[in-house]
Amino acid sequence: MTLNKKGLFYGPIFLVFLATLVFLGCAVQQKPQGGPKDLDPPKLLKASPANLTHNFKEKEIRLEFDEYFKLNNPFQEITVFPAPEKNPDIKRHQKTLVIDLKDTLLKNTTYVINFGKAIGDVNENNILKNFTYVFSTGTHIDSLTMSGTVTDNQTQLKVKDATVMLFTLKQDSLLFGKKKPSIYTTTDSVGNFKLSNLKEGDYKIYALKEQVLDKIYDNDAELIGFSSHIIHFSHDTSTIDLKVFKQEPVNFRYLSKQFTNDGGMLFIFNRPLNNPTVKILYPDGLDEQKLLDFSKTRDTLTIYSKNMDFDSVRMAFFDNKKPLDTTYLRKGRKESFTRVLSLKYGTTTNNELKNGTDLKIHTSLPIDSFDPTSITLKEDSNEVKYTMIRDTGIGKTFTIKYPWKQKVVYQLISEEGAFTDIYGDKNKRQIKKFTITKPDNYSSLALTLNLPDTSKMYVVELLNEQGIVLQTNVVSKTKKAVVTYRSLYVGKFGLRVTYDDNKNGKWDSGSIKENRQPENIWVYDKLINIRPNWDSEETVDVPREAITP
Repeated sequence: MTLNKKGLFYGPIFLVFLATLVFLGCAVQQKPQGGPKDLDPPKLLKASPANLTHNFKEKEIRLEFDEYFKLNNPFQEITVFPAPEKNPDIKRHQKTLVIDLKDTLLKNTTYVINFGKAIGDVNENNILKNFTYVFSTGTHIDSLTMSGTVTDNQTQLKVKDATVMLFTLKQDSLLFGKKKPSIYTTTDSVGNFKLSNLKEGDYKIYALKEQVLDKIYDNDAELIGFSSHIIHFSHDTSTIDLKVFKQEPVNFRYLSKQFTNDGGMLFIFNRPLNNPTVKILYPDGLDEQKLLDFSKTRDTLTIYSKNMDFDSVRMAFFDNKKPLDTTYLRKGRKESFTRVLSLKYGTTTNNELKNGTDLKIHTSLPIDSFDPTSITLKEDSNEVKYTMIRDTGIGKTFTIKYPWKQKVVYQLISEEGAFTDIYGDKNKRQIKKFTITKPDNYSSLALTLNLPDTSKMYVVELLNEQGIVLQTNVVSKTKKAVVTYRSLYVGKFGLRVTYDDNKNGKWDSGSIKENRQPENIWVYDKLINIRPNWDSEETVDVPREAITP
């Protein structure tokens, strides 16, 4: 009975409590779950004074948006043109951007405030790109426009999110490469750009694809493009095509210089060298025993020395016999290094050797001596005779020659101590198993090129689908050239042609300082499909060289 009485007494209270919980649960505001992702940037609802105001006299501008937003790097992204002596104060208050103008404005002048990529929504940071606020202190607003495209010189693809910068002639020498521009915009997803509210005058225009987003060309790795001519701007222009490229650095410098873990002296340069040489100046006697290992691109060098009994080394670098720089490295005289003499082989990731080629052995360190009797080649389980050749150079590459057969497994056995490096280190026993690729996986291509000008030289490059150059040929003094590619692994291939104006057999970068554009490139607009066991033919009409602005 007692329990029943308590149940009767607490029942109404429990129902009220339950209803309250339900009410509160319905009233709690939560972030919506699921649904489509927000892809829209903030939208301007109201500007005070209004955008494009004439006879502007205010000291404060208020821009109200449809949602909460954040400012991304405002000091870098937001610019005012003409640039005032005192920068405005820019503050965010809820959904409103407040701009306090601190400087006296020029009379009868159009001002453009460019927000770049500064304004983005709070949740997804969707950027309101190329948003501008424009006003005039007089009765006229400058309204000329300049538009065009930005193209990658190497790929001939349009470049998105490139910064297009416009400088007056007076600004050009003072600001370019030193300070961010006042007049700029960003290319859209298909490489188009448009600059608005410009006034008549003489300008220089640049396009910059950055790695560090500061709108300043200050990094050799960044892509830059420019017009070779001064733009005498007096009417709307829509035909500007800027080609961006990686400019060869004007001044030689080291990106890195250090001793490696195995005692090599590693140098990485900021540009490839043409015909590099090195002379060790100190200590005496070291220059005669040095071994130089340049990369294929000649922008990386490792120097090996059998004698490591020194605490510093000084060397001079030359290119085409002209001095570049003198530098040094330091180490402890008794400093020890960890060396492991390892072997790598010129086979595929599937342990296959390309049919019709020789087997290459690459050692991690220069070799002082090797013992061919400690290196055995087996065909299936039978030991066979082969020829081993030490390649010219610093002694890191060896070639195994043998009449390879299909459908057998080869083993190359290098016993311990078969190779001895210049420091006295020996290899550990190593077995390399591999097979020979099937001829059916390879085909040939006969490429016929119809060339537009017999006085020109052309550099023809065959590329795989990843854009890696597989073969380079130079052709000239002919209207029709036939280039043959043999033993191509089946797949799709691209074709790139450089108009080699200076006839040196390679593509040459442009130079802002010399007002020189890069050599033009044409890319074949389709991929060449190579089928297995099929001798393919392709005829390509190379167009005349486009005129670079």
